[in-house]
Amino acid sequence: MKIASVIVDVPTTQTDRPFDYAIPDVWQGFIQRGMRVIVPFGNRQVQGFVLDLKNHSEFSNLKELIEPMDLVPVLNDELLHLGDFLAKTTLCMKISAYQVMLPPALKAKYDKYLILGNDTELQQLPFELQLLFDKKERVLWKDAVEVMSASYLYREARNGMFEVIYEVKNKGNKKKITYYRPAFSEQEFKKRLESVTLGNKQAQIIQFFLAYFQPHTVASIEENVTGARNSLKSLVEKGFLQKEEHEQYRDPYQDRQFVRTTALALTEEQQQVISPILKSIEEVNNDVFLLHGVTGSGKTEVYLQSIDEVIKKGKEAIVLVPEISLTPQMVNRFKGRFGNKVAVLHSGLSIGEKYDEWRKIQRKEVQVVVGARSAIFAPFENLGIIIIDEEHETSYKQEDSPRYHARDVAIERGNYHQCPIILGSATPSLESFSRAKKGVYTLLTMAKRMNQSALPKVEIVDMREELRTGNRSMFSQALLEKMRDRIEKKEQIVLFLNKRGYSSFVMCRDCGLVVQCPHCEVSLTYHKVSNQLKCHYCGYESYAPKTCPECQSEHIRFFGTGTQKVEEEIGKILPEARIIRMDVDTTSRKGAHEKLLTAFQEGKADILLGTQMIAKGLDFPNITLVGVLTADTMLHIPDFRASEKTFQLLTQVSGRAGRHQLPGEVVIQTYTPEHYSVQLAKEHDFIQFYQQEMSIRRVGQYPPYYYLALINVSHENLQLVVKVMDKITTFIRHNLSNQARVLGPAASPIARINNRYRYQCLIKYKKEPNLIPVIQKAIAHFHEEQLKKGMTITVDLNPFTMM
Repeated sequence: MKIASVIVDVPTTQTDRPFDYAIPDVWQGFIQRGMRVIVPFGNRQVQGFVLDLKNHSEFSNLKELIEPMDLVPVLNDELLHLGDFLAKTTLCMKISAYQVMLPPALKAKYDKYLILGNDTELQQLPFELQLLFDKKERVLWKDAVEVMSASYLYREARNGMFEVIYEVKNKGNKKKITYYRPAFSEQEFKKRLESVTLGNKQAQIIQFFLAYFQPHTVASIEENVTGARNSLKSLVEKGFLQKEEHEQYRDPYQDRQFVRTTALALTEEQQQVISPILKSIEEVNNDVFLLHGVTGSGKTEVYLQSIDEVIKKGKEAIVLVPEISLTPQMVNRFKGRFGNKVAVLHSGLSIGEKYDEWRKIQRKEVQVVVGARSAIFAPFENLGIIIIDEEHETSYKQEDSPRYHARDVAIERGNYHQCPIILGSATPSLESFSRAKKGVYTLLTMAKRMNQSALPKVEIVDMREELRTGNRSMFSQALLEKMRDRIEKKEQIVLFLNKRGYSSFVMCRDCGLVVQCPHCEVSLTYHKVSNQLKCHYCGYESYAPKTCPECQSEHIRFFGTGTQKVEEEIGKILPEARIIRMDVDTTSRKGAHEKLLTAFQEGKADILLGTQMIAKGLDFPNITLVGVLTADTMLHIPDFRASEKTFQLLTQVSGRAGRHQLPGEVVIQTYTPEHYSVQLAKEHDFIQFYQQEMSIRRVGQYPPYYYLALINVSHENLQLVVKVMDKITTFIRHNLSNQARVLGPAASPIARINNRYRYQCLIKYKKEPNLIPVIQKAIAHFHEEQLKKGMTITVDLNPFTMM
């Protein structure tokens, strides 16, 4: 194959196609599909992915590709196919589709180095390389290529003489551990000592090596001979010791001992739901199962035993969990059952840790991946099952390009590997449940909790009544009494607040001014620790004003409730209560999330107070009371899924109580107690909620009855935004069928973010075969304008947020 078709890392509409490059003779037989390569493009060198190899091109005078970046392909055939799938279904650039599948370390800027293989001696190298490597642990690739050909270096790297490493400027390089080992056999070592004089420290190090004649790390040597580091260098120069480096994976869980667990005996219900899954694994069928099980019904054990079956067949498994429920508890369950066969991928890992976990998967050193959304692209080649836990979670949808949903990617991969998909949830999304009702998915139901424990009793408190009786506190009388009772009994409480920061906004009581972000059409949020106002959209910060900027009144106050404010209030009312607060501010440091949850599990606090991150995945036996302080905050956002999200969240957070022997209670505080999503969450009645919400969706022509597409235009010039959006909307309206409803152009619910005005057009449709070509044509028309004027046009074919 003499020609490589390469998609280049230049994300524009004109370059969103493969370009042909001649493969130089030195790389013949080396370049493979899925490798990253460096190619000339215009007057610069860029990175690209090889999509295909061929013998002929319709173009003449092809440029030659410069060099490969990988020893083995980073994308296998299936992931290359998946890139096509993403480009078609999300209207993204192909290069964006391929890059989203790789760990950040392979996307960043880097330096490229050669290091000697573990068994390579300096004397084995050609003389020119010996000079470069003399007294150096690694050599810059560009220096090595000046004395030896790149093809020679790559060939020998494949044979194990060298290793090619990328030192990413943001720490995505491989981690090395330095060892020192005796340079000769023990007999020769002792013989040479007779003819040399050593200093005191050097003599101590030699004695240590004679006692333990094997390689040692610097740390282990210094444990026995303090301050040995400088003397080690001298002993290398004198020829007694050799210095070598070995790669070590950065394991985020290396300090943790995982208690090995064995499969539990399944309940009758678990047995009923696992049977069809095991049958599907056995018969290699691509079935999609919707596992609808109440909170605490034992879905995780079903997942674990299904994966066990897959591993026995020599196949692999992907388990997706929402980022916020990727708690240590979840990791414990999988690592405890499958040990070192598990890799974990989530945003809490450093770039280096993610890179190492990804390479374990690529090198086939693990068989199970547990991770958040992007783990769906794990480079497995023999998948046996894909599980998406809490499948209703909106975090499975990516809001940047490519705007994919992990569920769609999972189903596509399941189809490719002919393996089952399990979508699990206590509160499935309406789209998934309606597909199960139609028979597109297979519905499996678990209606009872494990240990026969009852679902918690839920009490709804009308906060309007509390205000009428003069209670201006954020805690209702009922919740306060129950909290006191639990603290006396040494039981634990979870308090859930659906927001972060100290309070929602700052308002002047005299003139009514709400302090706004100068760059966005949203109010600023007050953070007490730093006494600052922050915009959660563009990041703008300013100090909280002492007087009103408009009327100079001193009556400027904080309105709304944040986690910090709740913590303060508890401190006044229940000074004896020990509180752990979990929100974005307290968990931003690496490992903080885990430390706080471990402390709570060990009983070091009575109350766990937090935002969304505590709503899922927690399973602590001593939690007997859950308090929801503000149930309504999500009900009033301009989003047709507002009621569904409220019901899901209330059901999920209620499910944290009474999961073991002790009975649980839930108190939901709300200003809209009559709303059906609140009332049905109290009854844990998903079926009734589904029926009521579906009738509303039918009337409003929303999913799952209709599909949606959202087009958004943004720019600093409002007139330009309105003009372009108007033209796009008109073109789409004229070119789609009468069945499609094109709404707009209209200002987005948040009409300005970061000084950019935003307008949108919403399309509702059932069957529109021309939809994608029409949208592509409409956007292509404005491409030049986009480039020249800095305008952004985005398309979301399955929007999860209308903001």
